[in-house]
Amino acid sequence: MSGGFSRPAWRLPILALFALFALSGCSLLWGPQQAPIVDATVMPVEPASAPVAASEPEPVETEAAKPEQPKKPPKPVVKPRKVEPPPPVVVTPPPPPTPAPLIVLRTIERSEARTLLDSEVQKPDGKVVGRAVDLIADAGGKPREMVVNLQGFLGVGDRKVNFPWSAFRFTPSAKTAPITLNAAAVPANAAKPAGVQLPLIDATVERANGAKVGRVIDVLIDGNAQPQAVVLDVNGMVSTERRTIAANWSALHFVTKDKELHPQIDLSDAQINATPPYVSDKPVRAVSPAPPSTPAAATAPPATTASAAAGSNARAAR
Repeated sequence: MSGGFSRPAWRLPILALFALFALSGCSLLWGPQQAPIVDATVMPVEPASAPVAASEPEPVETEAAKPEQPKKPPKPVVKPRKVEPPPPVVVTPPPPPTPAPLIVLRTIERSEARTLLDSEVQKPDGKVVGRAVDLIADAGGKPREMVVNLQGFLGVGDRKVNFPWSAFRFTPSAKTAPITLNAAAVPANAAKPAGVQLPLIDATVERANGAKVGRVIDVLIDGNAQPQAVVLDVNGMVSTERRTIAANWSALHFVTKDKELHPQIDLSDAQINATPPYVSDKPVRAVSPAPPSTPAAATAPPATTASAAAGSNARAAR
């Protein structure tokens, strides 16, 4: 080499090695030294396979998270139906027939009718001329005449006179004389009605078989001059007690025997006993025989009742 001495070539590596040891000794003396940087050899790395996705954990169903399922209706329990035999048909016997009434009563107010016997008779001007003492009827039960006891002076000269029934006017509610006589309407030569007639006061009323019922003691006349009832004294006819009853005029009928009229009424002893007594100052309860009873309506036959019961059981089984 020029400009210096040449060093042998083998010395260079020794010197490098020595320097290396020197440096390592210094590191031991002066503390830890950094690791030498060594060039790493890059090794090719094979690409890893795609990561396997972790399976998601299965959701845990809780009572709150679980959706409410609709409840299924319980199945009906079908019980076997016990078919009961139809009940026995009970045939109800018809009720016993109601006993027919013995009598029929009609109430007559005192303001509607007035007794005839001993009632005062006046003229149209209001002057009293006498008293009524009898009623004369024909075979049809129609009044024909009235017998009036015309008064004289102090009872002297009294006489009974028959006047046509049409000559009288009746006022049952009058406080004075209830009978007014229009003597001017009576013709002087008035002829007596033809046919058999009957004075009714004190006449004996009989049954159709001839048995006596009672004696007529008075007649009730309404405002239209029509008889409404007769008052009968039944003393001794049915019982020994003194007793009077009123009988409807329509219940009377007249028959001719031996050219004489006889009033009749179909009242038995039981019917007379069932009749309330006649009282002069109370409403009149006039009696008539009860009409014959009508047969009761027939009841439904048992077959109809049985079929109705069977139909009812069939509907219940459905």
